[in-house]
Order: sequence, then structure tokens, then C-alpha cells
Amino acid sequence: MKPWPVLCATALACAIVHADAAADSYPPASWTQPQKPFQIDGNTYYVGSQGLSAILITSPAGHVLIDGTLPQNASMIESNIRVLGFRVRDIRWILNSHTHGDHAGAIAKLAHDSGAKVAASAKSAKALALGGDDPDDPQHGMAPFYPKVTKVRIVADGETLHVGSLALQMHAMPGHTPGSTGWTWRSCEGKHCVSMVYADSITLLSTPDYRYADPAHPERLAGYRHTLAMLAALPCDILLTPHPRDDFFEKAARIAPGKPNPLIDPQACKAYAAEGKQNLEERMQKEAGATH
Repeated sequence: MKPWPVLCATALACAIVHADAAADSYPPASWTQPQKPFQIDGNTYYVGSQGLSAILITSPAGHVLIDGTLPQNASMIESNIRVLGFRVRDIRWILNSHTHGDHAGAIAKLAHDSGAKVAASAKSAKALALGGDDPDDPQHGMAPFYPKVTKVRIVADGETLHVGSLALQMHAMPGHTPGSTGWTWRSCEGKHCVSMVYADSITLLSTPDYRYADPAHPERLAGYRHTLAMLAALPCDILLTPHPRDDFFEKAARIAPGKPNPLIDPQACKAYAAEGKQNLEERMQKEAGATH
């Protein structure tokens, strides 16, 4: 594994990157640490590891899985789905946030075992077919590649995928990768429904030579700014992210029948977008300093 670069979005991100720089520290322990699966709200469930999200949305007509995490986590995710009482073979679609190995690595195995179709943005479909060996990725070469996913249904920005009563809308979120994607849906239990947002990572990590402010690639900054504006405007009761937020499991442990869900925070997406703006400001300062 190649050394990680020093151009990070925030001081915290830099600390994390350098802590994981040595080959023997990849992946971080939490990424493969088992996590007991649980109901997030309504028909939405957490089936990932301690450090990597995988989200199952269920319906009588079939289920949808968002993200596969690392290749070695495939059996863990399948076990978590079964523990909840669902069948892996009832998964109809596997969706992806972005095509790094810690979120897409197990997709090929999970698709094979379930028979599910895989859906992603056009740019992510290209990266999946390359097993993560995508030269357009800001982090190209920084992390191990993974089994290729060659049969991918391309989903356009704003398009909705349906499985029975489930309707998941895709939102392009370029920045972390060119094909980064968010997904929104209504998670329901009886007449109670909440607006769910699975928003992609908004960190701006890259190899040392990558520039978001490169004048030859104006789409990089424009795309990220679009991502933040879109994110702030989304209907958003519960925010989920590829790496669980710091207080996610603490709040989830307090979920109880008949009580308000502690994960509900209608301001969460706006706060996440504000965090992204700070990331962008710090990134621009670093890039400006690197050119002098």
C-alpha cells in the first residue's frame, strides 16, 4: 500500500490518515469489527461493521442494500441480514455511495450470493468495473483495489429506483470521488414515515498532486459546491453516512418502541453541509499554500 498524502480536508482528517498510513494498520480495526444489526427506523436497518455502514431497506417485494464495505466483510453483512430475519436472496438492488474498497469491496460477492442487481452513477459504474483502479479518483492508488463489478445499472441524478413500495432516489454528490452518490427514501412502519438520507462522504482527501481548484478541471469545485447546496436543501429526518457519525451508535442504543427516535434530527443534513463548507475552505487554503 502506498503512503497516504498530507493534503487533507481538516486537521482531524489528517490525523486519521496519518494514523492509518502504515500498511500493517490498514484497514483500521473498527472497519472489520462486528456490530450487532439493529433497526434504525421503520423498515431501515443497520447491517454493517462498527466503522463502515451497510444499510438494508426492506419490503415484502424485496430489499435494497446500500454499500458493501470491505471484501472480507461480505459474510458478516450476510449474517447480520439473517439475524434480523431477512433472506439474502431477497435483496433486489445493491446501491453504492462511492467506489473506494471500504464501501464497494464486498459488492461483487454480495451480488453473487443474493442475485441482486447493482446500481450506481455512470462514473461510479466505470470505477466499479475497474475494481477501484480509477485514474480519475482523487485518491487513486492510495488503497487496495477489490473484485470488479462489471454488470452495473447506471442511475442518473434524480432518478428513482423501485422495489415494490420502496422508492429510492439517487442524488449526485461529486467531491470525495467524481461519482459519489447519495440516496433518499421514506422509511415507514404503519402510518409513521420519516425522510431518510444516506449522504456520501464529504471529505476532500487526495494524492499530493490532485487539485480541486485546478483551472483545467472546473467541474471539481463546481460539483462539490453543488453537492453541499443539494445536501442542505434535502428533506432530512435521519442522516446516515458511509462511516457512522461519532454519536451514531450511542444514539442508536437509545432507540425504544413507543419513544421518539434519538436519531431524528431535521437539521442534520444542513449541519453536514456546513461541515463540508468548512472542509472546502480548509482545502483551498492548503492548495493555495502548496502552490507557493
